[in-house]
Amino acid sequence: MTDERTARAQVARWGDLVWRLALARTRHLQDSEDVFQEVFARFFRHEEELESDEHRKAWLIRCTLNCTNTLLSARWRSWLPLEEAVTRAVEPEDRAVYQAVLALPRRYRTAIHLHYYEGYSVSEIAALTGVREGTVKSWLARGREKLAAALKGDDTP
Repeated sequence: MTDERTARAQVARWGDLVWRLALARTRHLQDSEDVFQEVFARFFRHEEELESDEHRKAWLIRCTLNCTNTLLSARWRSWLPLEEAVTRAVEPEDRAVYQAVLALPRRYRTAIHLHYYEGYSVSEIAALTGVREGTVKSWLARGREKLAAALKGDDTP
């Protein structure tokens, strides 16, 4: 069982990763906070099974993806980008880009977030999301096209 001090240290270390990925997936502040709480509740039940920091990080990302998938599949949910969430997630000079990322379809924004914000390779993203590397490459390419078009003010990439 994890003591409170260790739990706080784990949340301090991994919390931003989980929260930012949840926000990128849900585009809603309260939903991302709900996912954050659920992920860490699960993490502390399974922490002893995780052998290394690399394993912990991959487990937390996979769990965050699963929790957001569950949340997003609920039909009664509505998600809107919140300026407050963007303000908390990124520095002022990066907010326009991050808002454009949040406006992308879920598969593109997930791939772009994991690649550019978390530093994962195509093969790592494929393993985390359970799709082929070619699919991830396609998501990244299409996401970049849509992102470039959105930042130029053109809505038809």
